Order: sequence, then structure tokens, then C-alpha cells
Amino acid sequence: MNHDVYDNPLIGRYASTEMSQLWSPQTKHSTWRRLWVALAESERELGLEISQAQVDELKANVDNIDFAAAAQHEKRLRHDVMAHVHAYGDVCPLARPIIHLGATSCYVTDNTDLILMRRGLEMLRAKLVATIDRLAKFAAEYRDLPCLGFTHLQPAQPVTVGKRATLWCYDLVLDLEELSHRIDSLKLRGVKGTTGTQATFLALFDGDHSKVDELDRIVCRKLGFDSAYAVTGQTYSRKVDSQVIDVLAGLSQTAHKAGSDLRLLQSRKEVEEPFEKHQIGSSAMAYKRNPMRSERMCGLARFVMGLSSSAAQTTATQWMERTLDDSAIRRLTIPQAFLAADAILILYRNIVEGLVVYPKVIARHLEEELPFMATEEILMAGVRAGGDRQELHEKIRVHSIEAGQQVKAHGQANDLIDRLKKEPSFANVDLTGALDPKRFIGRSPEQVDRFIEDVIEPIRRKYAGDLNRSVEELHV
Repeated sequence: MNHDVYDNPLIGRYASTEMSQLWSPQTKHSTWRRLWVALAESERELGLEISQAQVDELKANVDNIDFAAAAQHEKRLRHDVMAHVHAYGDVCPLARPIIHLGATSCYVTDNTDLILMRRGLEMLRAKLVATIDRLAKFAAEYRDLPCLGFTHLQPAQPVTVGKRATLWCYDLVLDLEELSHRIDSLKLRGVKGTTGTQATFLALFDGDHSKVDELDRIVCRKLGFDSAYAVTGQTYSRKVDSQVIDVLAGLSQTAHKAGSDLRLLQSRKEVEEPFEKHQIGSSAMAYKRNPMRSERMCGLARFVMGLSSSAAQTTATQWMERTLDDSAIRRLTIPQAFLAADAILILYRNIVEGLVVYPKVIARHLEEELPFMATEEILMAGVRAGGDRQELHEKIRVHSIEAGQQVKAHGQANDLIDRLKKEPSFANVDLTGALDPKRFIGRSPEQVDRFIEDVIEPIRRKYAGDLNRSVEELHV
């Protein structure tokens, strides 16, 4: 590492080596060369005067890239694609005359971006599936542990820890569906020429439209795609970039929501993210156990969500067949969106696999609020015991207000049940039994079971190979 220049933290601190390598200059420019090989080989197969020896020379030097030589060419030519054409020609003197034959720069740049985006989405899908699996296991483990529910961040009807986890997990499932759809939908730009008209290729093949069509199809197959986009300008529609980054932004929204929930729960000491033996929570407050993983996940998520607006604006401002103001911003937004999304999923899985649950704290918080939540059932039980519904309602209302005042004004325990026990009207009501938390969680455990059976198990079967992938360690 050169400590005298800026180091992108997505590379140095957060993303996996695998994802960092995907967006590396070596991978990018080797892919350019594979595209040039596919073009030359396909043109030869369709009758152009390109020898097998020229194709073989190109193939032998796909990864043999002299980046210093390419930099020198670019300094002179001020054109990155032509710089690499020359650098490729330097090591392939026999093939030099036919490199990039009939192509425009976007043949290599755009097709490479699509190839790398598809690979990147596949990498993310593997991490996403593993995270879904681990979170579902957590939900199953705590399927019937009652906890206080919250609406408006105010105490609400109890749920279970497992049921709440299914909310986080189902958002990930929805992201998986979107991500898989985008993988299946991606096509190549193909062989379209300078403004998308394929005019240069039509000239190369002496006006034979069928050969131009076949060239497009052959190149796509050689690069592992079923088809190319039906029409393009000089570039494929930048809407495709926006759609892809929107998927990553959607995944980030999911992670941010779960990370925020976990931060709130950790502040209540109910659930805690992993905290290592020698980890320091604060340089000043030695006792601190800050939720740094969840906080980092939320921060990275906000970064990716912000990138979606850049992609949208780029799509909206492409003039006619193309304008080059998309180039610099795409070099930044596309790789970094993938690197950040990769880091988010590494964090999410790490958090889920190390979550610590504190049932006694959860129970205490529930007990503090449960008397108020039990009042409707107590009211019904009082009516069944022969009481007047309106009179019982008034007694519960008055005592609830007084009990609430004891809690809020004096910091005392919630004594509502003790107050009601002194009321003759409730003498025949089992007030203690009314406070069993499991009476208030509805079908939470059964919903967890059904969710795993109907939603998670099909995912586990479909993506079985991704479930036991090795886990990337957090860099810091």
C-alpha cells in the first residue's frame, strides 16, 4: 500500500477480495481482450480474412497486459481504449492489424460492464442466500420467545423475537427475487457499431445483413449470453445501470432497516451484535459496547442508496445516441455500488451469526407493559364472570391512569394488577394468569414455521451450493 495517496476504504476496509478483484484493472482489461478475441474469431468464422494464427496469438495474450505501456499510449493518445488496442498490438504483432476490426470503443467498455455486473450480482446472490439461511435459523431458534412489539416506537402488542426476525428475513427474500430477475434479464450490448446502426459491420460483410445478425449472435454466445439488447445507440441504455443499482439500493434499504432495529434493541439490552474479547467500544468510555457492525452496515447502506440517484440522472441526461458525461461517473458508481453492497452482506451475515439474545431483559421489559395490554382480556373475563362491562371498563381506566402515573412520575413498578386485585369486581378473574405473555403473541410461532417451510426451504433447495460458502472475515 502506498500510504502517500488516498486509499478507497471499500477496498482497504470493507469489501471482499473476490469483489475487489472483479472490478480490478486486470479483470476489466482482460475482459476487453476476451471481447476482442470473440470478435476476431467470430468475424473469421463468418468469412473475413482473419487467420487462425492471428486469433491464437490474441488468445495467448489475454492476460499478458503491460499496464505501464498502456499508460504511455494513453498519455500520447488521450484515449483509453485505443491505448489498450496498441498495448495489445505490441504483444500480438501478427494480429495487430485486425484488433478491434469494425468495433467502437463501447464494444469493449459496455460489454465488459455488463459481464462484470452479472458476475457481481451472482456473487452478491450467493452472499444474500447465505444470509437469508442464517437469519431464518435465528428466527426458528427464537420462534416462541415473547417480546414487546413496537408501533410508532411505542410499546405495542407482543410478538416473538423469531417473528420479528422473519420481517428482516422476508425483506431479504424480496431482494433476492429482484436480484435474480436482474441477473436473468441482463443482456450484452453486442456488436452494434458506432451509433448502434451496425453500419461498419455491414460494410465489412459487403452488405450481407444476415452475417451481421449472425455476428451479433455468435459473439453473445461466446461471452456466455443468450442475446444482446434489441437496439442501442453508441451505448446500451443507461436505464440498465439504473435498474441494477436500484436493486443494490433496495438491498441496502433492507440492511439499513434491520441494522437500525438491532441498534435500537441493543440500546434496550435485549439483543446484542457480536463483540469480540479484545474489542474496544470507546476510546474514552471503557465500558461501552457499541453496535459498530450495525452502524457500519447502515452507513454503507446510505452510501449505496445515494448512488441510485446518480444512475437515474445519468440515464436521464444521455443525449441522442450518446454523450460522454456518463463515463467518469459510471467508473465511480458502478464498481463502488457493488463493493459497498458486498461489504453490507458480509456485515449482515457476521452480525446474524453472532447475535446474542437476553431473554430475561426481554421478559422484564414485557412485564413492565403487559398489565396495560392485558386489560382488554381482563375486561372480557370480568364480563364472563358476571360483571357490568361499562363499570369494569371505568375501573380499569381509572386504575390504568394511576398506575401509569406511578411509573412515569415516580419511577415505580407497574402496579395495575395489584390495584385490580383489590377490586371486588375482579374477585373471580384470574388476574395472574392473564399476564402469561404467550397468551398475547397470537400465531407468531406458527407464522415463523410457515415462513420457513413455504419461503425459506425452497430457497435452500434452489441455492444449496451457496449455503456453505466460506465466510469473509471483517477487515476491521
